[in-house]
Amino acid sequence: MSTTPSRPPLPRRRLLAVGGGAGALAAAAATLPLIRPADPAPAAAAPDAADSGGGYRLSAHVRRYYQTAKV
Repeated sequence: MSTTPSRPPLPRRRLLAVGGGAGALAAAAATLPLIRPADPAPAAAAPDAADSGGGYRLSAHVRRYYQTAKV
């Protein structure tokens, strides 16, 4: 009667099994809904930028930027 030698454990298989489990856990964590704190109530309505004279203005440095950013 001949006996077959026992195989040593393969660390690669264990590593792949652990890696697969970790990947599944990460995927499950990514799909869980995110818990976000409630937004605080606005203290006071801010005046519009157009009403206060602020806001976007096409000035010389903005035109220069647009010229340099052309593709």
